[in-house]
Amino acid sequence: MYLLPRSRWLALAVLVATAGGCAVGPTYEQPALATPAAYKEVSGWVRATPADALDRGTWWTLFDDAGLNALAGSVEVSNQNIAAAAAAYAQARALVREQRAGLFPVVSLDGSGRRAGGESAGAGNSAGGSGNNSAGNTYQASIGASWEPDVWGRLGRTVDSASAGAQASAADLASALLAAQGELAINYFSLRQTDAQSALLQSTIAAYQRSLEIAQNRYQAGVAPKTDLLQAQTQLANAQAELVGLERQRTQLEHAIAVLVGQAPGNFTLVIAPWAATLPQVPIGVPSTLLQRRPDIAAAERRVAAANEQIGIAQSALYPNLNLSASYGVGATRVSDLFSASTSVWSLGLSAAQVLFNAGATRARIDEAQAAQQQAAARYRQTVLVAFQGVEDQLAATRVLMQQQPLRELASRAADETEVQTLNRYRAGQVAYTEVVTAQASAFSARRALVQLASDRQVTAVALIQALGGGWGN
Repeated sequence: MYLLPRSRWLALAVLVATAGGCAVGPTYEQPALATPAAYKEVSGWVRATPADALDRGTWWTLFDDAGLNALAGSVEVSNQNIAAAAAAYAQARALVREQRAGLFPVVSLDGSGRRAGGESAGAGNSAGGSGNNSAGNTYQASIGASWEPDVWGRLGRTVDSASAGAQASAADLASALLAAQGELAINYFSLRQTDAQSALLQSTIAAYQRSLEIAQNRYQAGVAPKTDLLQAQTQLANAQAELVGLERQRTQLEHAIAVLVGQAPGNFTLVIAPWAATLPQVPIGVPSTLLQRRPDIAAAERRVAAANEQIGIAQSALYPNLNLSASYGVGATRVSDLFSASTSVWSLGLSAAQVLFNAGATRARIDEAQAAQQQAAARYRQTVLVAFQGVEDQLAATRVLMQQQPLRELASRAADETEVQTLNRYRAGQVAYTEVVTAQASAFSARRALVQLASDRQVTAVALIQALGGGWGN
């Protein structure tokens, strides 16, 4: 270490401290995007940029389902994927604090005590005289400080990179929460749709049982062949088997919901309840504001920023590392005299280190960091494109399902009327029982399609909310 006089060291420290404006590396610019002027499926959309700090609100309350409301609040508290994402965010924030600490000096306190002595031979006794023993104590205490001035901006960029990583981690947490809430809503509506299908099947089975009685009576009266009876039995048994299959489907959905709310499936039960097939209406212009709140877009953009800082960190290795140090210490033969001793030692110093040759490793690290930044930028653009696709897909699905609704309702009413008329004609002996079977199967299929459509519209609404980044309430 090269030592300087105190006045010159102070001047050098000031010079080094004010040289922090020489930070090397590229200034961050958000990657350019070729975004559409409007959604293809809806008008009124304007260009958006990530703005992930807005509150997404309790978007599931828009469906006006008390059962869903009770479950959705448990996801943030009990879901283990959310807990893991929250811990990752806490870890990222701690890393920011750790990196920021590197901007400040490190101060240390050292103390030591030592006892030493020696033995000198005596001159008197020819038989072997005894020597003189002398021993003494030495105590020392010193305080030292070292500081690496951020001349080339390496430490500052390290902090900025960690901060961008923490922001990306926060967006990951929001993504995980939104995904878990959306999955819960979809599973919940699928379970309620299964309950509705079961109720529909139960009423259909009751109708099939009445048809079986009619066929059996006509067969016993000798006015209908046995095939009518067999067809009625087959139709009833198939419907009963399908009802049992729905029970398995419901059980699996219930288990999935239990895991999402952080409970063991064996301890969780979701009772049958009325299905509120409420559909929220997306206001015109909402996509222009909610696309800004896509957490996955925000996370991808922040990772580009973090990668950009790594380029500057790698480039700073081309320049020498500087370190300022200072120490002050005292020594004494007794502990009580340690801090009143007149003897003291101090030092001030500056050290510099520069790599002269490493076979191109530094340049390779710079190229690696630049390639990583390009990769992050490409992933960001891809994330945005996929987000646009998701919104367009769900808007198109919403429009198509809405157009299907009146058609499905008309088909169900017509099939119900056909079933009634065909059964009456069979009672009168005007048609064969095969026409009854066909009419009943068509009516059941139309009713089931109507129930499925109601579920699809709710599930699509959930997917649209997810695609837009959350709910509309702030």
